[in-house]
Amino acid sequence: MLSKNIESALNKQIRIEAESSQTYLSMACWAEVQGLEGIAQFMYTQSDEERAHMLKLVKYVNERGGHAQVTDLKAPKITYSTFKEMFEELYNHEIFVSQSINELVHITFEEKDYATHNFLQWYVSEQIEEEATAKSILDKINLIGEDKGGLYLFDRDIQQLTVTSSIAINPK
Repeated sequence: MLSKNIESALNKQIRIEAESSQTYLSMACWAEVQGLEGIAQFMYTQSDEERAHMLKLVKYVNERGGHAQVTDLKAPKITYSTFKEMFEELYNHEIFVSQSINELVHITFEEKDYATHNFLQWYVSEQIEEEATAKSILDKINLIGEDKGGLYLFDRDIQQLTVTSSIAINPK
């Protein structure tokens, strides 16, 4: 059984994951309109992953005797001046999500809810991976600079990254 405090904190995280999905979907739309098909596909995949993270939380809350709440979402930004700005926002957002997960883990310690603490360890590991991926992408973008040929290759390469990670996530 979840305490009301932990249920509330988990519902806050559900909203954050839903907003993350919407943010990345908006980024995918912007990239697609800019002709950046690889980046768009990467962001569509990120959006799907965030929705899956949200649903995992929803199921957990409901299975543990709580009531998962579906709330209003903050509208995401819809335009960016550059793809670099978009990826900087993605990286900063992942840091924000990590901080939120860490706060949630802290609450589980305070309340001695070790089942929820254990459940959240998957999210802790996931955020380490998400931050590392975003940082690696930003490093590559900084190497490219303003080179249009580099952008073309980056867009193609990130599409391969999406295909590779989809295979790893969903082996057939």
